[in-house]
Amino acid sequence: MKQVSGKELARLIETRGWVLARIHGSHHIYIKEGRRERIVIPVHRNQTLKIGLLRSLMKIAELNEADL
Repeated sequence: MKQVSGKELARLIETRGWVLARIHGSHHIYIKEGRRERIVIPVHRNQTLKIGLLRSLMKIAELNEADL
């Protein structure tokens, strides 16, 4: 699986219709109209996200590996 930073993932889900609701510290919280879930992305400079967290966020955002 490709390594992705929080900044890159945030840009990607914004193109998919997710909207930045608020920022709490270094965590960007995204919501989408018609969805109950929210996505919380840790944006710590350009550090890559861990694989488990990335897969979990991708599942919520309905992304696959080809989208990265």
